[in-house]
Amino acid sequence: IYTYYTNIHENNLSIIIPKIGESNLLAKHRSLWEDDDLPASILRLSETFMRDLIATTFGLQHLDNFITRIYQTLEHQKEILSEEHLDLLMTYNPDRALSNLHLKNHHTNNLILLGNKGFNLTVLATDQKPVPPGFIITTEIFRCWPVIKDFYKARDEFMGQIKRALTELEKKTGRRFNDPTNPLLLSVRSGAAISMPGMMATIHNVGLNEEISQGFAGSSGESYPASCQIDYLAWDNYRRFLQSWAMAEGMEREIFQGLMNEAKTRYGIMVKKDFSAAQMQELALEYQRKIRQEGIAIPTDPWQQLTGAVELVLDSWYTQKTKEYRSLMDVSEAWGTAVIVQAMVYGNLGPESGSGVLFTAHPYRKVSRVALWGDYAPGDQGEDIVSGLVNTQPISVEQAQLDGRLEENSLEMRFPKVYERLLAIARELVYEKRWNPQEIEFTFEGPEENDLFLLQTRDMITIKKREKFAVFVEGETLDKAMLGIGIGVSGSALSGRAVFTAANIRQLKEEDPATPLILIRQDTVPEDIKEIAMADGLLTARGGQTSHAAVVTVRLEKTCVVGCNALKVYEAEERCEINGREISFGDPISIDGRKGLFLQGAHPVREEVQILPL
Repeated sequence: IYTYYTNIHENNLSIIIPKIGESNLLAKHRSLWEDDDLPASILRLSETFMRDLIATTFGLQHLDNFITRIYQTLEHQKEILSEEHLDLLMTYNPDRALSNLHLKNHHTNNLILLGNKGFNLTVLATDQKPVPPGFIITTEIFRCWPVIKDFYKARDEFMGQIKRALTELEKKTGRRFNDPTNPLLLSVRSGAAISMPGMMATIHNVGLNEEISQGFAGSSGESYPASCQIDYLAWDNYRRFLQSWAMAEGMEREIFQGLMNEAKTRYGIMVKKDFSAAQMQELALEYQRKIRQEGIAIPTDPWQQLTGAVELVLDSWYTQKTKEYRSLMDVSEAWGTAVIVQAMVYGNLGPESGSGVLFTAHPYRKVSRVALWGDYAPGDQGEDIVSGLVNTQPISVEQAQLDGRLEENSLEMRFPKVYERLLAIARELVYEKRWNPQEIEFTFEGPEENDLFLLQTRDMITIKKREKFAVFVEGETLDKAMLGIGIGVSGSALSGRAVFTAANIRQLKEEDPATPLILIRQDTVPEDIKEIAMADGLLTARGGQTSHAAVVTVRLEKTCVVGCNALKVYEAEERCEINGREISFGDPISIDGRKGLFLQGAHPVREEVQILPL
């Protein structure tokens, strides 16, 4: 107003009005003229002229009212919000809050907002690849979460977006959230711009409570394969939901493993797939009781489960293990995480279903050729594989031959149509679309190619190319020292001393700083990242090449052997047993990260020139 109205006319009016005089003024303005006080007359007439001019300018009055309302709103918000929260609210863009996986949102279509996992899934989904339907809560929500969480208007608007996305998900799947007869269950996962395997919270099978599980177990299961035991599936999924939530709240995995082992002993079975539905229900309710004893309250209302799971994932960005991983990887804390919400697909429908993780190339070979390598397990969900909790089988016949495992158990032989579909996708991504070699998580609900679903893909972490590797000097002493064989993941021949805890590592770092340390674990959990980083090598009894432990050790460039099945680890007693021999804290041991060897004692090594095969 000052620039385009007042400033332009003010000086001119002070010159023009005296020259016009009272007699030449319009009749409506003559009452404002006083001969005795010309300066006051000029001011009154100028004010009237300006007011009329502004009032007759199209839209200006509405603009003024609009700006006034904004000022009033800001003043009101200033009373209930801090300066920091008000600043976040002013920069928050609700159009960038959610993104449908199968429909690109031009407001959000970038790696920073969608995260690595979400961005890649969106690319695959819009390219008609088999990705479970879902939506992404972007890093815009993470950035503005303090004010969205606390300011009811922003929170209500955000929750409305989630409800609309959930309705779309129900339409796509034909299942309904909170419906006991045909429930829509959800996975809620993290998705930072830089992949952080296993570090953040993941909640599976969201939407189940005891009542819904009971209804699900008694349903007809029409939309599931005929071979699926629906009552077993219902209670197994409820058990998995309870465990994933409680672990996100800080409960140790060993507590649940202890309950599982007790149940196996009680019923005389070796693997959880052999539980009856009634036994699985009993185990799930044991989990529930134990969680309540620990003081953890899991919501029973499915909607509260979903919103609570989203909050758990966002909050997991600040957990100690996540901070330690970011510090090791030089990842900024400001980047934050997206949250991926998808319809669950089930690798635990029965023996014809399964889950796995594969690399599109062998880590020790030239990565230009697509060759599927990795782990899968029939009858299990994906979390079992990446957590290293189950014994896995090889993906391809070629892998089985090189690993010395049975070819008939490979995915290629047991589920050839699923394998061929994965191979075709891998070839298209790498050869035609020129993607880097990939690490792909997948689930299949049956043996046909249209039963396959891709859960995530990320750039494969390849072993740094080396012309020379350390190998143990062969001889009779080496043969006698053999304790067991696992799966070599990274590194080469390494001799050192056995450690079982962080305290062990600190003690030997002081007493014997020159000797490498090899951490021995039954399996690893993300909380072990600090110990893995402090040690020089890792040996585990469980897990495969694609477990989180394996992926992390490759990133940290540690020597690693996983899946040494004969190994029994007693961490609290600082010892392990294998084939009748015992290894205690500080004992000299050796591992070979290429051949998967576990040896007693320290052994001489020599360098060997490595020519990578195709």
